[in-house]
Amino acid sequence: MKTLKTVVAVAVGALALTLNGAPGAEFGLSQASAQETVRKEVGGPLGDASKLYKAGKHKEALAKLRDADAVANRTPGENFAIEGLRFSAAMGAGDADTMTRAFDVLKAKLGGPQQLQYMEAIAGTYLRANNAPKALEWANKYFAAGGSSATVKQVQQQAQFKSGDMTAVLKDTLAEIQSDEKSGRAPTQDKLNILLFAAQKKGDLATESYAVERLLNYYPRKELWAQVLGGLQGKKGFAARFSLDVYRLQLATGNLKTADDYMEMAQLAAQAGYPDEGKKVVEQGLAANILGQGAEGARHKRLLDLMVKKSNEAKADAANAEKVATDARTGDELVKLGLSRVFAGDKAGGLKLVDAGVAKGNFTRADDVKFYQGLAYFNAGEGSKAQSIWRGVKGTDGSGELARLWGVHARSAKK
Repeated sequence: MKTLKTVVAVAVGALALTLNGAPGAEFGLSQASAQETVRKEVGGPLGDASKLYKAGKHKEALAKLRDADAVANRTPGENFAIEGLRFSAAMGAGDADTMTRAFDVLKAKLGGPQQLQYMEAIAGTYLRANNAPKALEWANKYFAAGGSSATVKQVQQQAQFKSGDMTAVLKDTLAEIQSDEKSGRAPTQDKLNILLFAAQKKGDLATESYAVERLLNYYPRKELWAQVLGGLQGKKGFAARFSLDVYRLQLATGNLKTADDYMEMAQLAAQAGYPDEGKKVVEQGLAANILGQGAEGARHKRLLDLMVKKSNEAKADAANAEKVATDARTGDELVKLGLSRVFAGDKAGGLKLVDAGVAKGNFTRADDVKFYQGLAYFNAGEGSKAQSIWRGVKGTDGSGELARLWGVHARSAKK
């Protein structure tokens, strides 16, 4: 009689199977099982089935195993040999149901680590067969049994997606990302994209914002900034008074693209009391050859002349403007004037005015003031101080979101 090890050495004992590009999982037999014997009437069809399996004829191997099944009074060792080869052949054939039935027989003699390998194979095979509910069921069983494979985590997430179970995807992926950050690791871009997709499918705006901010923080891309900023003013409750601030972020992230954008931003800046900012915007547009070209080129240059004129007027009126702001009932005007001075290049003097305005208090909108204080510090080259200030902006009408996005930009700008 042949030993079990001899009959299925290649088919089971040394079989390495790779799932979804992960390292191969070897499906082997215990030393005790290897000493069991197989009768000739069972060993004959087992050997034939093993040859078919080695030739890549998995369905034929499964069919041949039915001859071994037909032998009466099989021993537990013979059953184990049959099911070990059946599991491997079924996996090759993509027949996860047969793998599951084989595993039910095999698991009694498998150690814990081996059981996890078999469960991983079952979950992956169900996923490839587009049976998401079963793939998810076996992935969950795997983790419940103590498994920790990254490959099975991918199977689980894909199965959750295909099953439409966005709640589970959100919970599991968010937990992984938070664990990464707590350990000082940057979450992978794939994890963050999964979280963003699931949040969008679920309509979870808070988690969507969380995912976007981390994508912008860890993997900033001009295209993602364009997508985020393009939809900002259309959000419910976002105040129209922040139009200039959206343009400012677009310019800072490389997303101010057209001549009309540059023209509109420059004019909004001048109208808001920031002529030097408007002047710089026009100069940047001209330097990028976006302004100053074609039939509108002369108009663009006239706009620059206007910005220069307004800047000179502001400088001439500096002392009076400062007195008016100082005498004002609220600190708003001092903050605004200070930010304007920062844009004009007087960073120390501008910040002094901003801080005096903040100290004065009695604001029309306290969160707006904090936001612009942070913007002044950022433009003065003090990004860390700006981020600290922006973290305190909690406005729900646009100031809070702008502060968070500027904070993200400030962090990525330092990298």
